[in-house]
Amino acid sequence: MIRDFTHRDEVRSVYRKRAALYDFTANLYYLLGFRLWDHRQQAVRALHLRPGDTVVEIGCGTGLNFGLMRDAIGPTGRIIGVDLTDAMLEQAAGRVRKQNWDNVTLVQSSAAAFEFPSNLNGVISTFALTLEPGYATVIKRAEQALRPGGRLVVADIRLPPGWLRYLAPLMIWLVRPFAVSMAVAKRRPWDVMRETLAEYRYLPRYFGIGYIASGRAISDASQVSENIRGTPAPTN
Repeated sequence: MIRDFTHRDEVRSVYRKRAALYDFTANLYYLLGFRLWDHRQQAVRALHLRPGDTVVEIGCGTGLNFGLMRDAIGPTGRIIGVDLTDAMLEQAAGRVRKQNWDNVTLVQSSAAAFEFPSNLNGVISTFALTLEPGYATVIKRAEQALRPGGRLVVADIRLPPGWLRYLAPLMIWLVRPFAVSMAVAKRRPWDVMRETLAEYRYLPRYFGIGYIASGRAISDASQVSENIRGTPAPTN
């Protein structure tokens, strides 16, 4: 039976099996030219974090982004890492202990069930949010939890645009070990973000297969309409 990974149990099962070797196997994509670490660095920079800030990471996995975020927020800030899979969080906890980070809190929860604390400075998800069937609701709740000026960043992969769409079956085959299916790759979180965030940005990468979408929480709806008019967005 071929799974489409549109159910959380399917995703959880995959990542329980991959947790111990996740960091190693993810780095194998470097052999194909995908600089995933650079992708993560750009995503974290888009948060515009400062010392003392509080940031939530949805789908934190083994904690690969924690060091990047902690460099920005310092020891007085706070990181809340949320993940669906217990085995992935065990790896993240080991990383936290090894680095002696006392300002990192780990929460096992689906993204949809997580109760965001209020007044956040940032929310980020890298290669994870599209695995959540209720991603649109998660985005809206994350935006509501951000303080004015706080930023939401989503970095992920998508179906390639233009003629590259013909290569989609190959792309899906390459990332299927990480619970990505055609149904998952068709999800469009940037559409939800574009409608409600100010300073919305969409940065395509790797011929449009990867992207970083970001925006700032606002209190004035007029800023959104101005932002939409000024920002190009993918249409396919």
